[in-house]
Amino acid sequence: MDKIKQYIEQNKQRFLDELFDLIRIPSISAEEQHKQDMYRVQEYWRDLLLKSGVDKAEIHETDGHPLTYAEKIIDPKLPTILVYGHADVMPVDPLDLWESDPFEPVIRDGKIYARGADDDKGQSMIQAKAFETVLKSGLLNVNVKFVIEGEEEIGSAALAKWMEQNKELLKADYILVSDTGMIAKDIPSITVGLRGLSYVEVKVTGPNRDLHSGIFGGTVANPANILAKMIAQLHDEKNRINIPGFYDDVIEYPEEIRKKINQAPFDEEEFKRSLGVEELWGEEDYTPIERTGIRPTLDVNGMWSGYTGQGAKTIIPSTAHAKISMRLVPNQSSQKITKLFVEYFKKIAPKSVKVDIQVLHGGEPYVCPVDLPAYKAAELAYTEVFGREPIPQYSGGSIPIISTFEKILGIKSILMGFGLEEDRIHAPNENFPVDLFYKGIETVAKFYIHFDKIVNK
Repeated sequence: MDKIKQYIEQNKQRFLDELFDLIRIPSISAEEQHKQDMYRVQEYWRDLLLKSGVDKAEIHETDGHPLTYAEKIIDPKLPTILVYGHADVMPVDPLDLWESDPFEPVIRDGKIYARGADDDKGQSMIQAKAFETVLKSGLLNVNVKFVIEGEEEIGSAALAKWMEQNKELLKADYILVSDTGMIAKDIPSITVGLRGLSYVEVKVTGPNRDLHSGIFGGTVANPANILAKMIAQLHDEKNRINIPGFYDDVIEYPEEIRKKINQAPFDEEEFKRSLGVEELWGEEDYTPIERTGIRPTLDVNGMWSGYTGQGAKTIIPSTAHAKISMRLVPNQSSQKITKLFVEYFKKIAPKSVKVDIQVLHGGEPYVCPVDLPAYKAAELAYTEVFGREPIPQYSGGSIPIISTFEKILGIKSILMGFGLEEDRIHAPNENFPVDLFYKGIETVAKFYIHFDKIVNK
């Protein structure tokens, strides 16, 4: 057994215990009542990284939630890897759909069930324990820095400003991130593309108060009905987004590249079965893999209006609301798309209602070249641990801060994710396979070994 495997084997239970203690902190960044938990979780990260072997670890205040910065400088002349992760998690609602307490991790059928088990406490812990493994095995020959933020799930608004103020502190050659996924448990992949994001909340207002639906029905516009009609106008009959100019900057990939993208294993019947749907939906002339990787989308994330309590209350509601997200592809600008959405949505509104639009947050798309030394090191690490080369993958998800890293720090990110589609991130019963947790630690540890051989030879 090599040193890496041996160290992991000797410390398996401790690694898992440390992850469970981290998960038990309900660090929900979106909810005000968990403000103190955002400090508790960073205190945990600070202490954990110090125990793992960094030279220093400190909590930094930001305009929002705090973050943890840590570093291990082997030799200032050596290359530096900046590890990024996030300590915050999504809200747990609806709580009644969880089979166990979301903040009391349990293992069932070889999987860790808890909020953050995958996104991103499990995967960030992979990074921390991989660093510790290489360091304590006497094999670390690069400098390593850590940034563990507390606002990724709400847009990372404060991190950009903090980065601008700490460019010198964050100087590095590459950023290493585990916050993405693999195609399948036995099919490793490296995410080379992330979609950007434009996220808005719309409010449609009709009368100045809720009205009796019998007395006023048929004479006053119902904001809920109007909002539904407006949302229906956002897509055409081919499921393309109707907003003028939306596709102007979208890259149309040549046929040979589309063929490569579609080489990733995909069983449409199993996919439908796993989701409980009889038919898939999406933009015509593109495969499901293309729709979730290289094509932009627009989705309603939530809608509410009027009376939703038990029993009947016959009213015409005064207002109706919706949260809408647009996933963007390389070459699209979140600011431009947001502006186009606002203009179009207000244009299609009838005079019988007023429309207000709040821009919540956004982020730019990201692409990673596959010829970078750090990418090659990641490719070799996956191949060694999983026994097959990883497939480059365009992810449907967004990590807005990744493009911000490139803009502010001028360096590329390598996205070494280990999550699976069935991990239920952001949903009740989020989970993460225990064996992938350990395989992830081994893979990232091997990344450091291969990176050292490539850049320091």
